[in-house]
Amino acid sequence: MNDTVRVFYNSLGTPDMYALVRQELPPGFELVTLDSDSDIERCARIAGCRIAIVAAKPLSSRVLAEATDLELVHHQGVGWHDTTPADDLAERGIRLALTPEGTTTGVAEHTVLLALAAARRAAFADAELRQGRWHVNALRPVSIELAGKTVGYWGFGRIGQAAALRLRAFETDGIYVDPHASLGPEAERALGVRRVEKRELLQSADILSLHMPLTPSTTHILDRDALALMKPSAIVVNTARGGLIDDVALAEALAEGRLLAAGLDVFEEEPLSADSPLVTLPNVVLTPHISAGTRDAMTHKMRALFANLQRYVETSALNNEVDLATVTA
Repeated sequence: MNDTVRVFYNSLGTPDMYALVRQELPPGFELVTLDSDSDIERCARIAGCRIAIVAAKPLSSRVLAEATDLELVHHQGVGWHDTTPADDLAERGIRLALTPEGTTTGVAEHTVLLALAAARRAAFADAELRQGRWHVNALRPVSIELAGKTVGYWGFGRIGQAAALRLRAFETDGIYVDPHASLGPEAERALGVRRVEKRELLQSADILSLHMPLTPSTTHILDRDALALMKPSAIVVNTARGGLIDDVALAEALAEGRLLAAGLDVFEEEPLSADSPLVTLPNVVLTPHISAGTRDAMTHKMRALFANLQRYVETSALNNEVDLATVTA
């Protein structure tokens, strides 16, 4: 009898990325990977696997239906709401666990990167320079410094707080909205932030950074009405989930000068279409959902994830398990 635990990896990766995952694979586990971004191949490969790892690519109900031996879905990060068919898992008694380890630093650093790049039109300047256009003075009127600015954090969990810690070094002030954050006065002072209401957040933020999961209640939370409350000199940064923002409304605000700039790592539809109006705007910095995608993060994350899988196989216990009975009730 073969006791090897087959683990299906739902996202298509490069050989180098799969090697990063496999280097943390414990004895007794086999990683099943993809050769193409095809649900037909997913359906074939997931069959016979006890565990599936899900990252940015959603695990569809169609693929899940072929996973007759599946016992556990382990999310590579924490944003499971829009990547995992929770109702289907609950109905079949398949467990769900998360990996909070390894994500925070990379996403927080990428938040700073996008804020700086958007503030200085770095992507546009780079692209223009490569075409022989030297904008030594033209960008001065639309470039800003972070020092002295107010950063608004919409969502203030681990990643929002880590971003605030880093952005405070740029002499920024911070305000935040998060009904679930339980910071006391001492923690707020340490991060240089204060809690406010949503309207003040939108009206006061020079840089608005989003840090929340995508759920029915947060979809398009930054819509036309919310954008209309913001300063025309403000910058929007999103390293959380694309669906938090109405992309069409954001593109219109940026094109019409009702916002200064944006730095976006996530989008309503991924991959981002070449026809998206965001692509042609000079005041937008775009990256392809890579904020948590560093070698360091991947190593840390996989080490924690596989330790949890070993724990599950040996004892049935899991760290960071989602109570599906509660979330699907």
